[in-house]
Amino acid sequence: MEFFCYHRDRTGSMPLREELLEEHWLYMDRYAKEMIARGPTFADDGDTLTGSVHIVDLPDPAAARTFAFDEPNYQAGAYRDVLLRRWRNMMGRTMRDFPGGRTGGNRYLVLGLATGQAADLALPPDRDELIAYGPLLSDDGVIWLGTAALVRAQAPDMARAILTPDVYADIEVHNWQFGGRPS
Repeated sequence: MEFFCYHRDRTGSMPLREELLEEHWLYMDRYAKEMIARGPTFADDGDTLTGSVHIVDLPDPAAARTFAFDEPNYQAGAYRDVLLRRWRNMMGRTMRDFPGGRTGGNRYLVLGLATGQAADLALPPDRDELIAYGPLLSDDGVIWLGTAALVRAQAPDMARAILTPDVYADIEVHNWQFGGRPS
């Protein structure tokens, strides 16, 4: 089962995150094989961390909750909240398989939250710019709750355009970059 996890930073948490960096890496190393995509989100200044995205393949919702809530930054209070949802990997690959590579161009997390009639269940036409894409679902995988995508685009409004605007209660677009332990 695949899960989308977005830890959103608490204001002023950067010193705490820096202090816990090695603990975070050690924790994430335990999930390296299960990781589909991951990476930090940033404010418009490109420097201020605003959160961390992790898309993981885990056995069940209990394992996903363990992953999300045992994370050292969460345990220490660096995050203000966590969005954790079942997710379906419509691309059928990991971020490492993205043909566009780790660098070049602007990267975004596009997060559409909704209820009701499911939308955007088919891949958008410009698949070459998609790093990851799929619906957000209830724990049992039955109820559609929105869509999450990692996309390369020239600007935030172009990234937002991959989702149908009038379907979602809110569409968030966050600056994002490929994550993982630095080599």
